[in-house]
Amino acid sequence: MYYNWKRGTESIMEQFTALVSQASNFLWDYILVFLLVGTGIFFTLRLGFIQVRRFGEGMRRLFGGFSLHGKAAGKDGMSSFQALSTAVAAQVGTGNITGCATALVSGGPGALFWVWVSAFFGMATIYAEAVLAQTYKTTVDGHVTGGPVYYIRAAFKGRFGKFLAGFFSVAIVLALGFMGNMVQSNSISDAFHNAFGVNKLVVGVVVAAVAAFIFLGGVQRIAAVTEKLVPIMAIFYILGCVVILLMNITALPGAFAQIFGMAFRPQSMAGGVAGVTVQQAIRYGVARGLFSNEAGLGSTPHAHAIAKVKHPQDQGAMAIVSVFIDTFVILTLTGLVLITSGLVSTGLDGTALTQAAFAQTFGPFGQVFIAVCMFFFAFSTILGWYFFGQVNFKALFGSKALPVYSAIVVLFVLVGSTLKVDLVWKLADFFNGLMAIPNLIALLALSGVVASIARQKND
Repeated sequence: MYYNWKRGTESIMEQFTALVSQASNFLWDYILVFLLVGTGIFFTLRLGFIQVRRFGEGMRRLFGGFSLHGKAAGKDGMSSFQALSTAVAAQVGTGNITGCATALVSGGPGALFWVWVSAFFGMATIYAEAVLAQTYKTTVDGHVTGGPVYYIRAAFKGRFGKFLAGFFSVAIVLALGFMGNMVQSNSISDAFHNAFGVNKLVVGVVVAAVAAFIFLGGVQRIAAVTEKLVPIMAIFYILGCVVILLMNITALPGAFAQIFGMAFRPQSMAGGVAGVTVQQAIRYGVARGLFSNEAGLGSTPHAHAIAKVKHPQDQGAMAIVSVFIDTFVILTLTGLVLITSGLVSTGLDGTALTQAAFAQTFGPFGQVFIAVCMFFFAFSTILGWYFFGQVNFKALFGSKALPVYSAIVVLFVLVGSTLKVDLVWKLADFFNGLMAIPNLIALLALSGVVASIARQKND
Protein backbone atom coordinates (compact mmCIF):
# COMPACT_ATOMS: atom_id res chain seq x y z
CA MET A 1 0.00 0.00 0.00
CA TYR A 2 2.76 2.40 1.02
CA TYR A 3 4.84 1.40 -2.00
CA ASN A 4 1.97 2.12 -4.38
CA TRP A 5 1.29 5.48 -2.71
CA LYS A 6 4.98 6.44 -2.93
CA ARG A 7 5.19 5.32 -6.55
CA GLY A 8 2.04 7.27 -7.41
CA THR A 9 3.35 10.41 -5.68
CA GLU A 10 6.66 10.16 -7.54
CA SER A 11 4.80 9.78 -10.83
CA ILE A 12 2.70 12.90 -10.13
CA MET A 13 5.82 14.89 -9.19
CA GLU A 14 7.59 13.76 -12.37
CA GLN A 15 4.61 14.81 -14.48
CA PHE A 16 4.39 18.17 -12.69
CA THR A 17 8.15 18.71 -13.14
CA ALA A 18 7.82 17.96 -16.86
CA LEU A 19 4.90 20.41 -17.13
CA VAL A 20 6.81 23.19 -15.35
CA SER A 21 9.85 22.45 -17.53
CA GLN A 22 7.79 22.79 -20.70
CA ALA A 23 6.27 26.07 -19.50
CA SER A 24 9.68 27.42 -18.48
CA ASN A 25 11.29 26.39 -21.78
CA PHE A 26 8.49 28.04 -23.76
CA LEU A 27 8.78 31.24 -21.70
CA TRP A 28 12.57 31.45 -22.10
CA ASP A 29 12.98 30.17 -25.63
CA TYR A 30 10.05 31.81 -27.41
CA ILE A 31 9.18 34.93 -25.39
CA LEU A 32 12.04 36.14 -23.21
CA VAL A 33 14.81 35.49 -25.73
CA PHE A 34 13.16 37.90 -28.16
CA LEU A 35 11.99 40.33 -25.48
CA LEU A 36 15.37 40.52 -23.74
CA VAL A 37 17.44 40.78 -26.90
CA GLY A 38 14.94 43.19 -28.42
CA THR A 39 15.16 45.44 -25.36
CA GLY A 40 18.96 45.31 -25.54
CA ILE A 41 18.95 46.27 -29.22
CA PHE A 42 16.48 49.08 -28.52
CA PHE A 43 18.63 50.62 -25.77
CA THR A 44 21.81 50.08 -27.79
CA LEU A 45 20.40 52.17 -30.63
CA ARG A 46 18.61 54.76 -28.49
CA LEU A 47 21.65 55.33 -26.28
CA GLY A 48 24.13 55.39 -29.17
CA PHE A 49 25.99 52.16 -28.33
CA ILE A 50 26.42 53.20 -24.72
CA GLN A 51 28.14 49.89 -23.88
CA VAL A 52 31.00 50.87 -26.20
CA ARG A 53 31.16 54.57 -25.34
CA ARG A 54 31.09 54.11 -21.55
CA PHE A 55 33.03 50.84 -21.29
CA GLY A 56 36.37 52.55 -20.75
CA GLU A 57 34.92 54.72 -18.01
CA GLY A 58 33.44 51.65 -16.35
CA MET A 59 36.83 49.92 -16.32
CA ARG A 60 38.52 53.02 -14.90
CA ARG A 61 35.93 53.21 -12.14
CA LEU A 62 36.35 49.50 -11.44
CA PHE A 63 40.12 49.65 -10.94
CA GLY A 64 39.97 53.10 -9.37
CA GLY A 65 37.57 51.87 -6.71
CA PHE A 66 39.09 48.38 -6.27
CA SER A 67 39.51 47.47 -2.63
CA LEU A 68 39.30 44.35 -0.48
CA HIS A 69 38.79 46.51 2.60
CA GLY A 70 36.49 49.32 1.52
CA LYS A 71 34.62 51.62 3.81
CA ALA A 72 31.83 49.78 5.60
CA ALA A 73 28.42 50.08 3.97
CA GLY A 74 26.02 52.17 5.97
CA LYS A 75 22.44 53.41 5.98
CA ASP A 76 23.26 55.63 3.01
CA GLY A 77 24.37 52.67 0.90
CA MET A 78 27.64 51.03 -0.16
CA SER A 79 30.57 52.01 -2.33
CA SER A 80 30.29 51.69 -6.09
CA PHE A 81 32.78 48.81 -6.05
CA GLN A 82 30.87 47.02 -3.27
CA ALA A 83 27.67 47.39 -5.28
CA LEU A 84 29.42 45.99 -8.36
CA SER A 85 30.80 43.09 -6.30
CA THR A 86 27.35 42.28 -4.95
CA ALA A 87 25.90 42.35 -8.47
CA VAL A 88 28.69 40.17 -9.87
CA ALA A 89 28.32 37.83 -6.88
CA ALA A 90 24.81 37.07 -8.09
CA GLN A 91 25.73 36.98 -11.79
CA VAL A 92 28.75 34.70 -11.55
CA GLY A 93 27.15 31.50 -10.33
CA THR A 94 26.73 27.88 -11.28
CA GLY A 95 25.49 29.03 -14.70
CA ASN A 96 29.08 29.90 -15.58
CA ILE A 97 30.03 26.24 -15.06
CA THR A 98 26.92 24.15 -15.69
CA GLY A 99 24.99 26.60 -17.86
CA CYS A 100 27.88 27.08 -20.28
CA ALA A 101 28.33 23.32 -20.62
CA THR A 102 24.59 22.85 -21.29
CA ALA A 103 24.62 25.57 -23.95
CA LEU A 104 27.51 23.95 -25.79
CA VAL A 105 26.06 20.44 -25.60
CA SER A 106 22.58 21.53 -26.71
CA GLY A 107 23.52 24.25 -29.19
CA GLY A 108 27.01 23.25 -30.28
CA PRO A 109 30.18 25.40 -30.04
CA GLY A 110 28.41 28.03 -32.17
CA ALA A 111 26.18 28.78 -29.16
CA LEU A 112 29.11 30.64 -27.59
CA PHE A 113 29.00 33.19 -30.40
CA TRP A 114 25.34 33.91 -29.64
CA VAL A 115 26.19 34.15 -25.93
CA TRP A 116 28.50 37.01 -26.90
CA VAL A 117 25.85 38.68 -29.07
CA SER A 118 23.22 38.59 -26.32
CA ALA A 119 25.72 39.85 -23.74
CA PHE A 120 26.76 42.76 -25.96
CA PHE A 121 23.17 44.01 -26.21
CA GLY A 122 22.56 43.07 -22.57
CA MET A 123 25.20 45.61 -21.57
CA ALA A 124 22.91 48.41 -22.78
CA THR A 125 19.96 46.92 -20.90
CA ILE A 126 21.84 46.61 -17.63
CA TYR A 127 23.07 50.21 -18.02
CA ALA A 128 19.42 51.30 -18.18
CA GLU A 129 18.58 49.17 -15.12
CA ALA A 130 21.38 50.67 -13.03
CA VAL A 131 20.56 54.25 -14.08
CA LEU A 132 16.88 53.84 -13.21
CA ALA A 133 17.69 52.08 -9.93
CA GLN A 134 19.87 55.05 -8.96
CA THR A 135 17.33 57.60 -10.16
CA TYR A 136 14.36 56.16 -8.27
CA LYS A 137 16.09 54.88 -5.14
CA THR A 138 14.50 55.93 -1.88
CA THR A 139 14.93 55.75 1.88
CA VAL A 140 12.91 53.27 3.94
CA ASP A 141 13.29 53.15 7.74
CA GLY A 142 16.41 55.29 7.46
CA HIS A 143 18.13 52.98 4.95
CA VAL A 144 18.70 53.66 1.24
CA THR A 145 17.01 51.06 -0.96
CA GLY A 146 15.93 50.67 -4.55
CA GLY A 147 15.31 48.37 -7.46
CA PRO A 148 12.67 47.54 -10.08
CA VAL A 149 9.81 47.63 -7.58
CA TYR A 150 10.41 51.38 -7.19
CA TYR A 151 10.95 52.35 -10.82
CA ILE A 152 8.01 50.18 -11.90
CA ARG A 153 5.78 52.28 -9.63
CA ALA A 154 7.33 55.43 -11.09
CA ALA A 155 6.61 54.25 -14.63
CA PHE A 156 3.00 53.25 -13.97
CA LYS A 157 0.90 55.09 -11.44
CA GLY A 158 -2.16 53.67 -9.72
CA ARG A 159 -3.31 50.08 -9.44
CA PHE A 160 -1.55 48.82 -12.54
CA GLY A 161 1.82 49.99 -11.25
CA LYS A 162 1.18 48.47 -7.83
CA PHE A 163 0.15 45.19 -9.44
CA LEU A 164 3.25 45.00 -11.64
CA ALA A 165 5.54 45.92 -8.73
CA GLY A 166 3.86 43.40 -6.45
CA PHE A 167 4.04 40.69 -9.12
CA PHE A 168 7.75 41.37 -9.60
CA SER A 169 8.44 41.27 -5.85
CA VAL A 170 6.63 37.97 -5.32
CA ALA A 171 8.36 36.39 -8.33
CA ILE A 172 11.89 37.43 -7.27
CA VAL A 173 11.39 36.35 -3.65
CA LEU A 174 10.28 32.91 -4.83
CA ALA A 175 12.75 32.55 -7.71
CA LEU A 176 15.90 33.82 -6.05
CA GLY A 177 15.41 34.23 -2.31
CA PHE A 178 13.82 30.84 -1.71
CA MET A 179 14.02 28.33 -4.58
CA GLY A 180 17.11 29.76 -6.24
CA ASN A 181 19.16 29.61 -3.04
CA MET A 182 17.94 26.06 -2.49
CA VAL A 183 19.50 24.87 -5.74
CA GLN A 184 22.69 26.84 -5.14
CA SER A 185 23.29 24.98 -1.87
CA ASN A 186 22.48 21.74 -3.68
CA SER A 187 25.21 22.51 -6.24
CA ILE A 188 27.72 23.05 -3.43
CA SER A 189 26.83 19.83 -1.60
CA ASP A 190 26.92 17.80 -4.83
CA ALA A 191 30.33 19.15 -5.81
CA PHE A 192 31.88 18.48 -2.39
CA HIS A 193 30.29 15.05 -2.09
CA ASN A 194 31.67 14.05 -5.51
CA ALA A 195 35.12 15.49 -4.90
CA PHE A 196 35.67 14.62 -1.23
CA GLY A 197 32.93 12.14 -0.30
CA VAL A 198 31.59 14.54 2.36
CA ASN A 199 28.05 13.91 3.62
CA LYS A 200 25.68 16.33 1.90
CA LEU A 201 23.86 17.20 5.13
CA VAL A 202 27.15 18.16 6.79
CA VAL A 203 27.94 20.47 3.86
CA GLY A 204 24.42 21.92 4.09
CA VAL A 205 24.77 22.65 7.81
CA VAL A 206 28.08 24.44 7.30
CA VAL A 207 26.82 26.50 4.34
CA ALA A 208 23.58 27.40 6.16
CA ALA A 209 25.46 28.41 9.32
CA VAL A 210 27.93 30.64 7.45
CA ALA A 211 25.11 32.15 5.41
CA ALA A 212 23.06 32.86 8.55
CA PHE A 213 26.05 34.61 10.15
CA ILE A 214 26.45 36.88 7.12
CA PHE A 215 22.69 37.50 6.80
CA LEU A 216 22.52 38.65 10.44
CA GLY A 217 25.11 41.34 9.68
CA GLY A 218 22.78 42.93 7.15
CA VAL A 219 23.87 44.79 4.03
CA GLN A 220 27.07 45.93 5.75
CA ARG A 221 28.34 42.38 6.18
CA ILE A 222 27.13 41.26 2.75
CA ALA A 223 29.04 44.14 1.14
CA ALA A 224 32.17 43.41 3.19
CA VAL A 225 32.12 39.73 2.19
CA THR A 226 31.34 40.18 -1.51
CA GLU A 227 34.03 42.83 -2.06
CA LYS A 228 36.59 40.23 -0.88
CA LEU A 229 35.02 37.02 -2.17
CA VAL A 230 34.23 38.11 -5.74
CA PRO A 231 37.75 39.27 -6.78
CA ILE A 232 39.36 36.23 -5.14
CA MET A 233 37.01 33.68 -6.72
CA ALA A 234 37.23 35.33 -10.13
CA ILE A 235 41.05 35.43 -10.14
CA PHE A 236 41.28 31.84 -8.87
CA TYR A 237 38.98 30.49 -11.59
CA ILE A 238 40.45 32.65 -14.37
CA LEU A 239 43.99 31.46 -13.56
CA GLY A 240 42.87 27.83 -13.70
CA CYS A 241 41.26 28.35 -17.11
CA VAL A 242 44.26 30.27 -18.48
CA VAL A 243 46.65 27.49 -17.42
CA ILE A 244 44.55 24.90 -19.28
CA LEU A 245 44.25 27.07 -22.39
CA LEU A 246 48.00 27.71 -22.44
CA MET A 247 48.62 23.98 -22.24
CA ASN A 248 46.11 23.44 -25.07
CA ILE A 249 47.10 26.56 -27.01
CA THR A 250 47.45 24.69 -30.31
CA ALA A 251 43.74 23.80 -30.10
CA LEU A 252 42.61 27.42 -29.68
CA PRO A 253 42.52 28.40 -33.40
CA GLY A 254 40.33 25.37 -34.08
CA ALA A 255 38.09 26.27 -31.15
CA PHE A 256 37.46 29.77 -32.51
CA ALA A 257 36.87 28.32 -35.97
CA GLN A 258 34.18 26.06 -34.50
CA ILE A 259 32.57 28.93 -32.58
CA PHE A 260 32.23 31.22 -35.58
CA GLY A 261 31.67 28.53 -38.20
CA MET A 262 29.06 26.55 -36.30
CA ALA A 263 27.16 29.70 -35.40
CA PHE A 264 26.12 30.04 -39.05
CA ARG A 265 26.91 26.72 -40.76
CA PRO A 266 25.40 23.85 -38.77
CA GLN A 267 26.10 21.38 -41.56
CA SER A 268 29.80 21.66 -40.70
CA MET A 269 29.19 20.06 -37.32
CA ALA A 270 30.37 16.54 -36.67
CA GLY A 271 30.37 14.02 -33.86
CA GLY A 272 27.89 14.21 -31.01
CA VAL A 273 26.53 17.63 -31.94
CA ALA A 274 25.84 16.79 -35.59
CA GLY A 275 22.41 17.93 -36.64
CA VAL A 276 22.26 20.95 -34.34
CA THR A 277 20.59 23.73 -36.28
CA VAL A 278 21.39 27.44 -36.36
CA GLN A 279 18.11 28.02 -34.51
CA GLN A 280 19.28 25.76 -31.68
CA ALA A 281 22.66 27.47 -31.48
CA ILE A 282 20.95 30.87 -31.22
CA ARG A 283 18.29 29.63 -28.80
CA TYR A 284 20.66 28.03 -26.28
CA GLY A 285 23.38 30.63 -26.66
CA VAL A 286 21.10 33.61 -26.11
CA ALA A 287 19.04 32.00 -23.34
CA ARG A 288 22.04 30.75 -21.34
CA GLY A 289 23.97 33.97 -21.85
CA LEU A 290 21.14 36.16 -20.58
CA PHE A 291 20.41 33.78 -17.71
CA SER A 292 24.07 33.95 -16.68
CA ASN A 293 24.58 37.73 -16.75
CA GLU A 294 20.97 38.52 -15.65
CA ALA A 295 20.78 41.62 -17.88
CA GLY A 296 17.13 42.66 -18.04
CA LEU A 297 15.89 40.22 -15.40
CA GLY A 298 15.64 42.91 -12.72
CA SER A 299 17.91 41.32 -10.11
CA THR A 300 21.16 43.32 -10.14
CA PRO A 301 19.52 46.80 -9.98
CA HIS A 302 18.96 46.21 -6.25
CA ALA A 303 22.73 46.35 -5.71
CA HIS A 304 23.37 49.22 -8.12
CA ALA A 305 20.59 51.27 -6.49
CA ILE A 306 22.43 51.69 -3.19
CA ALA A 307 25.85 52.56 -4.62
CA LYS A 308 27.10 55.92 -3.43
CA VAL A 309 27.87 57.78 -6.67
CA LYS A 310 27.48 61.38 -7.82
CA HIS A 311 25.43 60.59 -10.91
CA PRO A 312 23.21 57.66 -11.93
CA GLN A 313 25.20 57.24 -15.14
CA ASP A 314 28.34 56.58 -13.08
CA GLN A 315 26.88 53.33 -11.75
CA GLY A 316 25.47 52.58 -15.18
CA ALA A 317 29.04 52.45 -16.49
CA MET A 318 29.99 50.07 -13.68
CA ALA A 319 27.01 47.85 -14.48
CA ILE A 320 28.26 47.47 -18.07
CA VAL A 321 31.49 46.04 -16.69
CA SER A 322 29.60 43.44 -14.62
CA VAL A 323 28.23 41.80 -17.79
CA PHE A 324 31.69 41.91 -19.35
CA ILE A 325 33.23 40.12 -16.36
CA ASP A 326 30.49 37.50 -16.16
CA THR A 327 30.13 36.66 -19.85
CA PHE A 328 33.07 37.87 -21.91
CA VAL A 329 35.64 36.76 -19.32
CA ILE A 330 34.46 33.95 -17.03
CA LEU A 331 31.82 32.22 -19.16
CA THR A 332 33.96 32.56 -22.31
CA LEU A 333 36.97 30.99 -20.59
CA THR A 334 34.78 28.07 -19.49
CA GLY A 335 33.51 27.64 -23.03
CA LEU A 336 37.01 27.66 -24.53
CA VAL A 337 38.23 25.11 -21.98
CA LEU A 338 35.31 22.82 -22.83
CA ILE A 339 35.71 23.15 -26.61
CA THR A 340 39.49 22.64 -26.60
CA SER A 341 39.05 19.56 -24.40
CA GLY A 342 37.17 17.81 -27.21
CA LEU A 343 34.67 16.42 -24.71
CA VAL A 344 31.60 18.43 -25.77
CA SER A 345 30.31 15.62 -27.99
CA THR A 346 30.99 12.72 -25.61
CA GLY A 347 27.58 12.63 -23.93
CA LEU A 348 28.63 14.41 -20.75
CA ASP A 349 26.74 17.54 -19.67
CA GLY A 350 26.62 20.17 -16.95
CA THR A 351 29.06 20.04 -14.06
CA ALA A 352 30.24 16.54 -15.04
CA LEU A 353 31.44 17.85 -18.42
CA THR A 354 33.31 20.77 -16.84
CA GLN A 355 34.89 18.51 -14.21
CA ALA A 356 36.01 16.08 -16.91
CA ALA A 357 37.52 18.90 -18.97
CA PHE A 358 39.53 20.22 -16.01
CA ALA A 359 40.53 16.69 -14.95
CA GLN A 360 41.91 16.11 -18.45
CA THR A 361 44.64 18.64 -17.69
CA PHE A 362 44.83 18.74 -13.89
CA GLY A 363 44.14 15.05 -13.22
CA PRO A 364 42.22 14.26 -9.99
CA PHE A 365 42.84 17.83 -8.84
CA GLY A 366 40.53 19.03 -11.65
CA GLN A 367 37.49 17.69 -9.82
CA VAL A 368 38.64 19.31 -6.59
CA PHE A 369 39.30 22.60 -8.41
CA ILE A 370 35.74 22.71 -9.80
CA ALA A 371 34.31 21.77 -6.38
CA VAL A 372 36.09 24.72 -4.77
CA CYS A 373 35.06 27.05 -7.58
CA MET A 374 31.49 25.79 -7.34
CA PHE A 375 31.49 26.68 -3.64
CA PHE A 376 32.72 30.21 -4.31
CA PHE A 377 30.37 30.76 -7.24
CA ALA A 378 27.26 29.29 -5.63
CA PHE A 379 27.83 30.79 -2.17
CA SER A 380 28.41 34.28 -3.57
CA THR A 381 25.17 33.86 -5.53
CA ILE A 382 23.36 32.89 -2.32
CA LEU A 383 24.48 36.19 -0.77
CA GLY A 384 23.47 38.27 -3.78
CA TRP A 385 20.11 36.55 -4.26
CA TYR A 386 19.33 36.75 -0.55
CA PHE A 387 19.87 40.51 -0.66
CA PHE A 388 17.75 40.96 -3.79
CA GLY A 389 14.91 38.97 -2.26
CA GLN A 390 15.24 40.85 1.02
CA VAL A 391 14.61 44.22 -0.65
CA ASN A 392 11.38 42.92 -2.18
CA PHE A 393 10.22 41.01 0.91
CA LYS A 394 10.63 44.27 2.83
CA ALA A 395 8.63 46.13 0.17
CA LEU A 396 5.83 43.56 0.49
CA PHE A 397 5.67 42.98 4.24
CA GLY A 398 7.75 45.67 5.95
CA SER A 399 10.99 45.63 7.94
CA LYS A 400 9.53 43.75 10.92
CA ALA A 401 8.99 40.66 8.77
CA LEU A 402 12.63 40.41 7.63
CA PRO A 403 13.67 37.92 10.36
CA VAL A 404 11.04 35.56 8.97
CA TYR A 405 12.50 35.93 5.48
CA SER A 406 16.04 35.27 6.76
CA ALA A 407 14.92 32.16 8.63
CA ILE A 408 13.14 30.76 5.57
CA VAL A 409 16.18 31.33 3.34
CA VAL A 410 18.52 29.60 5.82
CA LEU A 411 16.09 26.66 6.05
CA PHE A 412 15.89 26.40 2.26
CA VAL A 413 19.69 26.48 2.01
CA LEU A 414 19.92 23.62 4.51
CA VAL A 415 17.15 21.48 3.00
CA GLY A 416 18.29 22.14 -0.56
CA SER A 417 21.69 20.59 0.12
CA THR A 418 20.19 17.11 0.65
CA LEU A 419 17.30 16.88 -1.83
CA LYS A 420 16.81 16.23 -5.50
CA VAL A 421 15.85 19.69 -6.65
CA ASP A 422 14.85 19.14 -10.27
CA LEU A 423 11.37 20.58 -9.67
CA VAL A 424 12.66 23.45 -7.55
CA TRP A 425 15.22 24.39 -10.24
CA LYS A 426 12.55 24.33 -12.94
CA LEU A 427 10.24 26.49 -10.79
CA ALA A 428 13.11 28.90 -10.10
CA ASP A 429 13.78 29.16 -13.84
CA PHE A 430 10.09 29.81 -14.50
CA PHE A 431 9.64 32.53 -11.88
CA ASN A 432 12.98 34.03 -12.86
CA GLY A 433 11.56 34.47 -16.33
CA LEU A 434 8.25 35.84 -15.09
CA MET A 435 9.89 38.56 -13.01
CA ALA A 436 11.70 39.86 -16.10
CA ILE A 437 8.46 40.82 -17.85
CA PRO A 438 7.33 43.70 -15.56
CA ASN A 439 10.95 44.85 -15.31
CA LEU A 440 11.34 45.06 -19.09
CA ILE A 441 7.98 46.81 -19.49
CA ALA A 442 9.10 49.48 -17.02
CA LEU A 443 12.51 49.84 -18.67
CA LEU A 444 10.92 50.52 -22.04
CA ALA A 445 8.37 52.90 -20.54
CA LEU A 446 11.15 54.91 -18.87
CA SER A 447 13.58 54.78 -21.81
CA GLY A 448 13.23 58.54 -22.25
CA VAL A 449 14.45 59.09 -18.70
CA VAL A 450 17.45 56.83 -19.32
CA ALA A 451 18.30 58.61 -22.58
CA SER A 452 18.07 62.03 -20.91
CA ILE A 453 20.39 60.99 -18.07
CA ALA A 454 22.83 59.30 -20.47
CA ARG A 455 23.25 62.62 -22.32
CA GLN A 456 24.20 64.49 -19.14
CA LYS A 457 27.89 65.22 -18.57
CA ASN A 458 29.54 64.35 -15.30
CA ASP A 459 30.92 67.11 -13.10
